[in-house]
Amino acid sequence: MKTPLLADNELVERVAKGSDASFAILHNRYRKKVLGYICMFIRRQDVAEDIAQDVFVKAYRSLVEGAYHDSGKFVPWLMRIARNMVIDYYRKDLPISIEENSAIEVKLRGMSTDDSPEKAIIRKQQDRCLRMLVDELPKEQREVVILRYYIGLSFKEIADFTDVSVNTALGRMRYAIINLKKRANVLERF
Repeated sequence: MKTPLLADNELVERVAKGSDASFAILHNRYRKKVLGYICMFIRRQDVAEDIAQDVFVKAYRSLVEGAYHDSGKFVPWLMRIARNMVIDYYRKDLPISIEENSAIEVKLRGMSTDDSPEKAIIRKQQDRCLRMLVDELPKEQREVVILRYYIGLSFKEIADFTDVSVNTALGRMRYAIINLKKRANVLERF
C-alpha cells in the first residue's frame, strides 16, 4: 500500500513543531529546483551548491522560528530566498555567466535529436550563442527567461517569485523575446 504524499503546508506545520524528517522531505522535494535556479546564475557548481545549502539552512531556521506563515506559497517563498542569496552573491561585483555543463547546457544538449558530429558542433555553437544572448538581456528579462524556460515555472509562479503582477512578468518575457530576436538578427549579419 502506498503512503500518501504529504502536502507542503502539512510538512511545514510539522517542521514548525520540530519534525526534522518533514524538513528532509521538503529538502529532497525541492533541492534540484533550487540548485537548478542557482546554477542559472552562478558559474561554479561548488559555489552554487554552497548557496543552495545556505538557502535550505535559512528556510529551516525560518520555519522552526515560526517566521514563515503558510499561505500556500512555500515554493515561491523558497525560491525567493534563493534569488536573494544569488543577488547577495553578485553584489560582490562578480561577473554573470553560465558554466559549461550547467543545467542550461545539459538541457540544451538533451534537446538535440541528431547525433552526427557536424550537427553536434553546430548545436554547441548555437547553445553558446543562446547563452551569450540571454546573458546580455537586462536583469529582469534574463530572470524571467531563465525561470520560465530553464526552471519551468509558470508565469503565475514567476510573478509570485519576483513580486510583480502576472502582466508584468508577461511583459518582461515579451521584451526579452523582442531583444533576443534583435540580437540574433544582428549576429546573423556577421
